[in-house]
Amino acid sequence: MEFKDHFSGHAALYRDARPLPPADWFDWLAQQAPDRALAWDAGCGNGQASLGLAAHFGRVVATDPSATQIAQAAAQPQIDYRVEPAERSTLAAGSASLVGVSQALHWFDLDAFHAEVRRVAKPGALLAISAYGNCSVSHEVDAVERRLYADTLGPDWPPERALVDTGYRDLPFPFTRVESPSFMMRADWNLAQFLAYLRSWSATQRYQKRTGSDAVQAATPELAAAWGDPEQVRAVRWPFVTLVGRVG
Repeated sequence: MEFKDHFSGHAALYRDARPLPPADWFDWLAQQAPDRALAWDAGCGNGQASLGLAAHFGRVVATDPSATQIAQAAAQPQIDYRVEPAERSTLAAGSASLVGVSQALHWFDLDAFHAEVRRVAKPGALLAISAYGNCSVSHEVDAVERRLYADTLGPDWPPERALVDTGYRDLPFPFTRVESPSFMMRADWNLAQFLAYLRSWSATQRYQKRTGSDAVQAATPELAAAWGDPEQVRAVRWPFVTLVGRVG
C-alpha cells in the first residue's frame, strides 16, 4: 500500500527532535482500557508513543509503513515493531485492548482504518487519538516562529496539516465518545533543541528540497534575538488534542 511519506528522509532528526506525549495521558488511557494485555500503536513513527504505552500494557504492537522510521525506533522488550500500514495490519482479530494513534491520523485512509479498528479491537476496547498543534514559547519567540510557520513555509505544508491545526474537529469519528481530561504537552528546551524541532517539520524539509535554502537557518538570527541566552532552557508548549472512543 502506498502511503504519504513525509518523514523517512529525516527519520533520525524526527526521533531526536520531537516532543514526547504527556505521561499522564498514558496513565489515564490505561485506566480506561478493558484490560492491559495488548495495545496497538498505529502509525507509530519512531515509537515515541509506543514507549509511553509500554509503561502500562503487557505488550505493544507498533506499526508504521515506513521501514526507515521503524529502524530509528527505540528497542524495548514489550514492543513488537512491524512495518505495515494502519489500514491493513497483521494483528489478530479481537486482540487489542487499546488502539492508539499519535500525531498520525491525518495521514490515514479513515474509512479503511476505522474498519481495521473494528476488526482488531476486543469488545469494549478504547480508540485513543492524539495530536499536537503549533507550539508556543513566548510572545517574542512566537512572533518569529509564526512568520516561519505560515509565511515562509506555508506553501510547503501538506494539506493534511490543516486537519491538525483545526484540532481534528472536522474528521469523522464513528465510535462512542469518551470524554477525556485536558492534558498539557510540554518540553523544556534550549535554543539548539528548539531549532532542531523546527527542522523536523515536513514543510521545512520540503522547502529546502524545493529552494535549496534552509529556512530555519535564515530565521535563526531573529529567533536567537528573541530567545536570549541560547543555553537558557525555556518551556515549549503545544495544544494537545484528544479524541477517545469506545469500540463495540
